[in-house]
Amino acid sequence: MKTSRHACHRAQQRGIPPLIVDWLDLYGEEIHDHHGAVIHHFSKKSRRTLERAVGREPVRKMDQWLAAYIVRSMFDGAILTVGHRWKPLKH
Repeated sequence: MKTSRHACHRAQQRGIPPLIVDWLDLYGEEIHDHHGAVIHHFSKKSRRTLERAVGREPVRKMDQWLAAYIVRSMFDGAILTVGHRWKPLKH
């Protein structure tokens, strides 16, 4: 997975584990921002899919980080940034 230096720094600063970034990439719901990027976040549906894939207990233990999101470039697929959601994402 290609990740920018900015995304690595932000994940470290914000305390988001690499496992969460991987889960977002694999199971997160995608929202196109219409500016050349795709936002991956956990919706109720994607959380259920994640629970079926890895089990309920690991998801419950990592719950504090499930409000995270990643922004991926549509052009080269690199992760541009990582953050926490404080408000619902606009669709």
